[in-house]
Amino acid sequence: MELAERFLLDALAYLECALGFLCYVLLKLVGSPYGRYASPRSAFRLPARAAWAVQELPSLAVPLLACAGAPAERLSRWPNCILLTMFLVHYAQRALIFPFLIRGGKPMPLYTFILAFIFCTYNGYLQSRYLSQYAVYADNWLTDPRFLTGFVLWLLGMLINIHSDHVLRNLRKPGETGYKIPRGGLFEYITAANYFGEVVEWCGYALASWSIQGWAFAVFTFCVLLTRAQQHHQWYHEKFEDYPKFRKIMIPFLF
Repeated sequence: MELAERFLLDALAYLECALGFLCYVLLKLVGSPYGRYASPRSAFRLPARAAWAVQELPSLAVPLLACAGAPAERLSRWPNCILLTMFLVHYAQRALIFPFLIRGGKPMPLYTFILAFIFCTYNGYLQSRYLSQYAVYADNWLTDPRFLTGFVLWLLGMLINIHSDHVLRNLRKPGETGYKIPRGGLFEYITAANYFGEVVEWCGYALASWSIQGWAFAVFTFCVLLTRAQQHHQWYHEKFEDYPKFRKIMIPFLF
């Protein structure tokens, strides 16, 4: 039984990588149908705050339920416990804090919500089940350069992501409408600083976990957020004649 589930977790990780590349191709063709890009003719749309909270919740709830419902043998080890905590901290912020900070977010199309909910359930199971039951690390893993570098990148990426979201939420003064060019922080150098932070965060997590499950999540995140960043970059250049020409799309000094 354990061997079969371990095989399943590896297969799901490779599938997640493949889905990431597939999403990249599809989103390049049709665009990301959310926020300002969502069609106002969408038949079913959900309030932004509720949609964000519920769609992100499985990545927090599934790991907690999985660990509560069966003996989490590997969580007696510090590396496994810390890595799972890194995953849960992100989604506690995204599901329990971030939605209540949203100011007048655009309604979310139902199909976008459903896809995000399914992915968060899928990935929540994949990451938590692997770390709680099967991941084996050396006794000195917490001092390994891969873990230390990954942890620093994860923390730095999360802080960039949170700060960038704060900048975006405060673009408009009370009573103002319309769009503005983001200023401050990494937005001075790249268009999608918030997405850059999230990519750095999950690449750090993948490095610290040193597992196909962790890298699959990082690859999927990069593929999906890169298409969104490219869409944002093009939109800003079309919307604002004075948009800074030197800003890159998502990775400073690269693209």
